[in-house]
Amino acid sequence: MSTKKQARAHAQREQRKYEARQAAKRAKREHRIRIVAAITAGALVLGAASTLIVMAVTNDDEVTTPEASDTTPSATASANPSADSELELTTGWATSPTPPDPSLAEDREWEATIATNLGDIAVTLDGVNAPQATASFVALAEDGYFDQTECHRLVTDGIYVLQCGDPSATGTGGPNYTYGPIENAPTDDVYPAGTLAMARRGGDAESMGSQFFIVYEDSTIPSDAAGGYTVFGQVTEGLSIVEGVANAGTITGEPDGQPAQSVIVNEVSVS
Repeated sequence: MSTKKQARAHAQREQRKYEARQAAKRAKREHRIRIVAAITAGALVLGAASTLIVMAVTNDDEVTTPEASDTTPSATASANPSADSELELTTGWATSPTPPDPSLAEDREWEATIATNLGDIAVTLDGVNAPQATASFVALAEDGYFDQTECHRLVTDGIYVLQCGDPSATGTGGPNYTYGPIENAPTDDVYPAGTLAMARRGGDAESMGSQFFIVYEDSTIPSDAAGGYTVFGQVTEGLSIVEGVANAGTITGEPDGQPAQSVIVNEVSVS
């Protein structure tokens, strides 16, 4: 078989694998929707609809959009992410006013692969010590929320992080919900290389959404009035990919900005 035919055959196999993974994600999402619908119907029949209030009530607190900090992995959350990013969030957990329940993390360690245009980054997710963050990340990943998103921020001085998880790639996007409190933050403010943690707004422990950061070099990130940053995972393979992005610097050459080497998250798979 010629080299071109081999390459074409390989591309076809990869496409079939990708389509199979997407079909599996859709099946999981539909199964979850059916379960929630069944629970809701049962509760109404039994006259116990009040048990679903937490799932159904919209958060009446207005979400503000403060300036992002220049020295911390901050996320400027939006009360209406789709308005900022022109995304149409019509299905899945991203449209929910409340985050996935921490019990979805199943009190266990998860394996995940962040497949990027530069290669795969394998991580473990800590559903034991950071159940809320893990439950949110897993639910969004299974919905395909992170697919085809761009990592929007690289910091190369003071702290050493690559920030991703915003579909708008502006630092203002996220799901319809935010959550807290902070989980599993290091008491000494030291985040070792390979740490996977949640970004949030400065001084707001309840402002986490979908934006996360990967620490590619040991970093001391000072706690603020709200505390530290939720550590919910660890890179096990592929950290060299992030290190290569860091070596390329930012588009402007400044120590904090958009990576010069574009990083596209093709999909995130979990097991």
